[in-house]
Amino acid sequence: MSIDWAALRAAMEVPQRFVLTSHVRPDCDALGSELGMAALLRQMGKEVTIVNDSETPQHLAFIDPEYEIKQLGKDITREEVLSGFDAFMVLDTSAWIQLGEMAEVMQEFSGTKLVLDHHVSQDDLGGEMFKDAKCEATGRLVYEAAKAWDMTITQQTASVLFTAIATDTGWFRFPSVSGSTYRAIGELVDAGAVPSEVYGNLFENERLQRVNLRGRILSSAKIIHDGKLAYSMATRQDFEETGATPSDTEDAINKTMAVSGVEAAILFVELPNGDGVKASFRSRSSLDVAQLAQQFGGGGHVAAAGALVKKPLDEVVEMLLEATEKAMG
Repeated sequence: MSIDWAALRAAMEVPQRFVLTSHVRPDCDALGSELGMAALLRQMGKEVTIVNDSETPQHLAFIDPEYEIKQLGKDITREEVLSGFDAFMVLDTSAWIQLGEMAEVMQEFSGTKLVLDHHVSQDDLGGEMFKDAKCEATGRLVYEAAKAWDMTITQQTASVLFTAIATDTGWFRFPSVSGSTYRAIGELVDAGAVPSEVYGNLFENERLQRVNLRGRILSSAKIIHDGKLAYSMATRQDFEETGATPSDTEDAINKTMAVSGVEAAILFVELPNGDGVKASFRSRSSLDVAQLAQQFGGGGHVAAAGALVKKPLDEVVEMLLEATEKAMG
């Protein structure tokens, strides 16, 4: 790991009241990293509150059984965040656009600002950056922090960190996985994480609305660029008719990547609140989708990235497909 854990620990010594946040539409790595870091900070005697722009997706609620994670504007006001804490920590993103309304709060915040992330792309968030873009998950970084600081990893912390790492590695099938990944996972299992329970909560506890939406996304799939580029979409009408939510599109893109010959894929999600189109990119070739996403205000990893484009769906599809085909050569 390339992170100076002693420097991060030193930056945490003086502040006593921490607010933790992550990206909009949080996934398991975001949520698990927040909960894991909160547990470590409490071992240091700190007060910790987790506040996200978005609510925790219903199908991921199992990761937070105590309902510890708050939503800005619903459970806590921006004024309470600005006045109630002396340290602000961002996990699992380094991009302003990914913070939603929490970005404005961070910009106004006058206390210590810290960022812990593993994504390649980044903005200057005005805080001290602790990043390892070669790491497979931010949850793994939190695990490494616990080891470096000689912290106790409880059964609950082991479970959330296991979930973070397992999901961000595609259940250990992505190229980011190494021998050290499995060694870390082994220690988390020894500490109390139960893989069968995590898997059951993630993949064997589906809502019918989510299943129906997944069917629509897959039925919309098309392949272009000599069979190398797949794309699919979820429209506003799909959400209205199935009763699903944008978080129900998670991982659907990976199904199109399973088609023989496909080297890259895009999932277009027309947000039902009219806030634009969320595009998710995947690649298993030399195509760097983080650079591709950056062209449209997004970012991420070389093999997995995303962007939010505030234009009509048809325009976004045409624009991004053209850019992707050009990048693929």
